[in-house]
This record gives sequence, structure tokens and C-alpha cells, in this order.
Amino acid sequence: MVYEDMIDKKRVLAEFLELVAIPCSTHDERQIGDLLTKRLQEFGGTVHEDRAGEALGGNCGNLVADFPATDGLEALPTVMLTAHMDCVEPCAGIHPVIEDGIIRSDGTTILGADDKAGVTAILEALRQLREHAIPHGPLQVVFTVAEENGVHGSQHLDSSLLHADMGFTLDTHGHPGVMSYKAPGKNQIHIHIAGKAAHAGVEPENGINAIQAAGVLLADAPQGRIDVETTCNIGRIAGGSATNVVADSCDIYYESRSRDKEKLERITQRIIDHFRLGEESTGCKITAEVSPDYGPYEIAKDAPAIKAAARAAEKLGFPVELEESGGGSDANHFNTYGVPTVVLGVGMTNCHTKDEYIEEEDLYRAAAWALAIVMEAAERALMRRERETYDLDVV
Repeated sequence: MVYEDMIDKKRVLAEFLELVAIPCSTHDERQIGDLLTKRLQEFGGTVHEDRAGEALGGNCGNLVADFPATDGLEALPTVMLTAHMDCVEPCAGIHPVIEDGIIRSDGTTILGADDKAGVTAILEALRQLREHAIPHGPLQVVFTVAEENGVHGSQHLDSSLLHADMGFTLDTHGHPGVMSYKAPGKNQIHIHIAGKAAHAGVEPENGINAIQAAGVLLADAPQGRIDVETTCNIGRIAGGSATNVVADSCDIYYESRSRDKEKLERITQRIIDHFRLGEESTGCKITAEVSPDYGPYEIAKDAPAIKAAARAAEKLGFPVELEESGGGSDANHFNTYGVPTVVLGVGMTNCHTKDEYIEEEDLYRAAAWALAIVMEAAERALMRRERETYDLDVV
């Protein structure tokens, strides 16, 4: 069976264009959430919406849909397909332009292929399974909220709804065939420097400038690439109240990342110690607060999820490429919840910018890959079951 030939390209393109036209800022996913709930139900899914939206101050929760297995295949491994609903700004009033096989925005907004390309691929795979009565095991589809502001939607997911044996998150760069099997964990670090206020014109010598202290300490603070799998970044600084007041406070906002859990802890502690050790030299009171965003994960290269995705890609003629990611995704949390999840490339390029684009063919390839993965997982499980039955008969 040639999976790619099964994809209804006209329908896929139309659905992608429909989805990117819907405003879907982080915490404002209600409109697209309602549309996707209706579609999932039309395809035979039982949809549960959790309360992540309430916890995050948004208007929509994560959607978790269960699709029953084909009769007689209920014991096969459960496959989970996931994508996120929200987009970075600016995502209102998107007007896609198609030229020479490339889809991009008109330059005033992002395109929204991150992650409507993933959503579109999953919907087309579900349609094909239903329209052609393709045998498959149990399926779960998860559409998350609030991925773009720190992967908080899946962080607040009701994980009791998950029961999949393997997962596939359609949400990264690279053509279909690219997979991320390893990704960093990330910590947010808030450094607060408390100085002493004084009148800047009358008695500046009586004050301790927290902004100046921050500048001194930042000059040799850890920054950038630490090693091949560890980074940290000073992302934001805020302080002071007025130019005529010696600044009595300054806040520094850092992040640390590493694909190694121990290294993540070490670089985080190194940042904290660097600033705290500056108390004596600056005369300021310095405190640090760490908020973990997500933990790192690594899936074995011979894990069932990777093998299924690789075999599916090979059948489609897609070059298979395993990569280590520098960013986090919903897969970090799914792996933490016990569902081995790999991230799949769907062709999105220049994400989070007004120059974002996707090749039209990658929309179709991503849909074909999602479909082929579901079919491959079922076929391999059935083959194993038949071998086990044969071995028992021989004995």
C-alpha cells in the first residue's frame, strides 16, 4: 500500500489554510479547540477536555481523544499522536501566500505552520483510517494548549487520561523523516538583587545601586553554550523606579537547559552561586528562585516508537534522521508521564518569525507519515502476535 498516494492533497491544503486563519494565541485557544473537538468527534473519537486552561488563566483545556481499535485488535499497543493548538504572536489575520510550492504569510504575521502543520497531518491520518476502514490498534490524539509560552499546557495536562504505549509529537523543523529522540530539560531562574535607595542628586553615596551591582555580576556570569548539550541565557533584566532614585532593586531572568539532568542541575546551581557570592562585593542582598519548566528525556534508538516511525518513513522513501534537540516540546512532559514519545519533523521553517514558511509537499508527507506510523505499529504488533502463536503451536 502506498500511503502517500492515499493522502487527499486538496483537502489537506484546504484544512491547513482554514486552521491558520483562526486566531489562536496562547491562553486563547477556545475557537480552534471547539473546531477540533467537533472534528475529532466526527471521526469517532471520545473527547475529554481537561482543566489546564483554568489553571493557566486560559479559555480552553487540553483535548485528549480516544479512538477504539478495529474489532479484534483491542490488545494491540496504543499509539498517541499529538500537536499543539496555540501559536506565537502575531497570529491574528494570517493571510497565507502560495508561490512555487512554498506557503508563507504575507509578511505581516507568522504563518502558523508551528503547529497547524502537525494538527492538519493528524486530522488527515484519522480521516484516512476511517474512510478506508484501515485496521489499527487503540489510538489517542492529544491537542495541547499553551505550548508556546513554556510548554505549560502539557505540564498541566491531566495525565490520568493518557494510556498510550508510544507517542509521536508532530512539532519540529526538518522534513518528514527527521525525529528528535533526545531533548533538554529547562529551568527558569529569577535572580533578585536588593540594594539601597537614595536621592540620586542629594545623597547618592548613601545608596547602593542594584542595577550597577547586576552589571558587575553579569559581566562574568555564565552565558551561552556551556558544552555540547548545555546552555544558559540571560533573557531579561528589569530594575529601578526613576532616574532620580538610586535603584534599590534589579531582577534578572535566566534560563538553563541541558539534555543531561545532572548537568542541568549543575549549571543552575553555578548561576545561583555566582550571584549569591556577589553579595559581599556589592553590598546587596541577593536571592534566587528556580522554577523547573520540564525535564530532559532520551529515548533509546531501538525503542518501539522510533522503530515504528523509522520503518514508516522508509516505506515512504523519506530519509530517516535522528537528532538531538536543543529545545523542549510537549514530548518532554509526555515522556515524564510514562509515554515514550518522539518528536517528528513536519517541515516548518523559520518558526516564530514573520519569515516562517513550509513546503506544500511537506504538509502531504507529514500526513502520510502519521498514517503510515499508525499502520506500521499495528502491522508489527500483529506479526509478533502471529509468531508467538506459531511458536506455541510448534511447542
